[in-house]
Amino acid sequence: MSRSLLIPLSVLLLSACSGLVPKAPVPPQAGSAPTCPCPVEPVKPPAEKPHQEARWTDLPGWDSASTEDLLPIFDGFVSTCRSLGKQDTWSATCAAARSADKGGNLKAWFETNFQPWQLVNPDGSRSGTITGYYEPVVKGSRQKSAGASVPVFGTPSDLITVDLGDLYPEIKSLRLRGRVEGRKLVPYYSRAEWAKQEARRQGDAILWVEDPIDFFFLQIQGSGQVQLDDGSRTRIGYADQNGHPYRSIGKWLIDQGELKAEQASMQGIRGWVKTHPLRMQELLNANPSMVFFRELPVEGSGPPGAMGLPMIPERSIAVDPKTTPLGAPVWLATTRPLSETPLNRLMLAMDTGGAIRGVVRADFYWGSGSEAGDNAGRMRQKGQMWILFPRSYAPK
Repeated sequence: MSRSLLIPLSVLLLSACSGLVPKAPVPPQAGSAPTCPCPVEPVKPPAEKPHQEARWTDLPGWDSASTEDLLPIFDGFVSTCRSLGKQDTWSATCAAARSADKGGNLKAWFETNFQPWQLVNPDGSRSGTITGYYEPVVKGSRQKSAGASVPVFGTPSDLITVDLGDLYPEIKSLRLRGRVEGRKLVPYYSRAEWAKQEARRQGDAILWVEDPIDFFFLQIQGSGQVQLDDGSRTRIGYADQNGHPYRSIGKWLIDQGELKAEQASMQGIRGWVKTHPLRMQELLNANPSMVFFRELPVEGSGPPGAMGLPMIPERSIAVDPKTTPLGAPVWLATTRPLSETPLNRLMLAMDTGGAIRGVVRADFYWGSGSEAGDNAGRMRQKGQMWILFPRSYAPK
């Protein structure tokens, strides 16, 4: 039977109120108020505009900002102007940044050239979730060995990517990934399906790493460094993805009753795997999404973000570009991981992420290594965000 003919019972039960099945009105009884055959849906208030004009004094902690605090963002903004400067919205501000004296009063420079706009969720709330990410450093080798037996794969030759925006401009941000089976394009292999093929695909590995859990978390971050057995390092960055949706293994452990919500951090997951080694692949397969990599040189302050520029530790964030343009300065007001200590800082929107969706939503880049990983793994705070737009521009 065609799936289009299978209608859930819940739909059938609601069909009288959905227009699918006409229903005659029920005549009112004498002395009673008229009744309606179906409940009236409440009218939803219109969604709030995502950008609302603000004052500099609205930004928590802005008054105490110093030139030293603002210099990393100023330098980063000048770098983003390589692409932003080509846009009419940003061209004049970028020109002003290139000619500015960065040893002067940068706080006054930002106030002169920018206007803050607070990000607001559709329901009118002004707070959102701020998480953290980092660049892992894992141990590995260019050759498979007893110590380094986990393969790192580049984009497979049988992975086909279709850019739907070429045909349908309204969905230009969507891509279809799959493989050819017979004469059909079918979904590409999930993580569990791929794991069964790794033995025959080992010749395609670009590197080998030691710890499968370390590598799994590296895939979630999208990039990382591999410290090779000769003492040198190389960087691997995102090349492509298998097209399957990301599923949180922490949530899987909670749903299975293996961990409590407060235990499902990166550290908690590692501890669970250590005590349940035979269930590790089952855990990993709970996330069908896989990332494929390309090798990059280790240079700059961090891995390249969505703009192709090096991320700045503790100064770059990943955002939803639908409401926060890449390259824009963003004032972030949140707290440090697992604390109420304020973390109010001017950041630069330099990256995106599959899980970074929504208006007031950001992923804080902590840098490279284990300490950065500890901060990133513990960070799930509430926060507010203000975009700094050029004074001559009002977002629509």
